[in-house]
Amino acid sequence: MSNFLITNNLDSLQGYQIITIDGQKAHTLRGFYEEMAKGLQFPEYFGFNLDSFDEMLNDLSWLDQEKIAIYITNSELFVEKERNPDKLPTLLDLLDATCEDWKWVEEDDDVKKKDLVVVFSPSERITKLLDSQEISYELR
Repeated sequence: MSNFLITNNLDSLQGYQIITIDGQKAHTLRGFYEEMAKGLQFPEYFGFNLDSFDEMLNDLSWLDQEKIAIYITNSELFVEKERNPDKLPTLLDLLDATCEDWKWVEEDDDVKKKDLVVVFSPSERITKLLDSQEISYELR
């Protein structure tokens, strides 16, 4: 499975805990971080910035679930009001790299391997953004 999916059909995600992020509530990075903090139950020390977000996604030790899908609805609105438009491609690259990194984790007593995937509701805007970043995705 690719790190990114574009679909409204979540049947292929059987066995995944689906964390739904509404693009209307995540139209800025701050809104996205707030929604992710709630959905993934980030610890209180989460700093609501890219570095802290990266740290949280690469840990996830507080979650028992092994398979996690971040499902972003209303993807045409996802981070569309961010003042610095360069931040969204950086976020997409980070999400892609983090999903890939989890595939190569060697499970031990300290680290429980996770299967992380990002799913977007279909929108022309997201497709163009992923294409422009040369991030591969599956259409389902």
